[in-house]
Amino acid sequence: MKPSATPRRAKGAAPKAGRKVSTQRQEAPPPKRRGANSQQTRFSSRLRAWGRHHRAMSWDSFYRLLRHPVGSLLTMLAIAIALVLPAALWLTLDSARLLDAELDESATLTVYLETTVDPAQAARIDEAVSAEQAVLETRLISAEQGMVEFQESLGLDDALAGLDANPLPASIVVRPQSVELASMEQLSVTLASLTGVDEVRVDLAWVERLRHLAALGRRVALALGLLFGLGVLLVVGNTIRLAVESRRREIEVVMLIGATHAFVRRPFLYSGAWYGLGGGVLSLGLLGLGNHWLSLPVAALAASYGASFSLPQLDITGSTILLSCSTLLGWLGAWLAVTRHLSSIRPR
Repeated sequence: MKPSATPRRAKGAAPKAGRKVSTQRQEAPPPKRRGANSQQTRFSSRLRAWGRHHRAMSWDSFYRLLRHPVGSLLTMLAIAIALVLPAALWLTLDSARLLDAELDESATLTVYLETTVDPAQAARIDEAVSAEQAVLETRLISAEQGMVEFQESLGLDDALAGLDANPLPASIVVRPQSVELASMEQLSVTLASLTGVDEVRVDLAWVERLRHLAALGRRVALALGLLFGLGVLLVVGNTIRLAVESRRREIEVVMLIGATHAFVRRPFLYSGAWYGLGGGVLSLGLLGLGNHWLSLPVAALAASYGASFSLPQLDITGSTILLSCSTLLGWLGAWLAVTRHLSSIRPR
């Protein structure tokens, strides 16, 4: 019989001499610590997921509006009508601001000299008036030039030709640095004290009346803007409320599986923003149509008075502001409506 291979060691047998047996367990490698890199990775992943959900909800809400074009268009048209009147008043006040700047340039003082003042004395008085610190510009009008302008303005050439002497005195038209009523009155007192000056008249009363009218117009425009802005909130809020009620079961299901209010609110907020943006675009179109429709009659009316006037239009800045305000109002109306109705929805 062949001898067997290396004999197996019996249970409990002592190890052979010269072989060392380790009695200590091999330690496992320490776990890797999750530092800033892993936290940054998790944050970037969450941020990408948040961005993907926002994009998905924005396009989903847009496609939902396209599925009901008539209802969406009527809602946007109601928003546009509510925005047209404040925007038109804004344009009117902007043209009034330009007119007010022109009125400031035309606000002057007229210094009437004594009839005994000769042209040389009138020139010296004009230099003294120009030297005043509150005076911006002066224009000397001689007696002869004043008579010519008076005849041209009234068309009385034949009637005034028979006069033996010119009854008009020389005058100085003064354009002041400041068009405030108090400063102009102070300047008139200073100029009236000069030698050779007979009278100083302040041509500012009608300018003050127009300024009061412009201030009244600004307050009316602000009040109407607030009222119509509230109307936009109500229109969008009522539309979003109906959308929330139509998707009530869907909202209850997603809330049962742990969806937060922000998650549920997000598509409705995008719907409100789309409604507001569409209403702003339609309001720009209505303003353009109204401007084109009224431009010819307004130009004809201005031409009949020997003037030129064109209706103001919204520029890029004004259009951007209008679209931003309409989108913000739509978003805010949707947020108010959804927040109010989500508080009453309890998943069962």
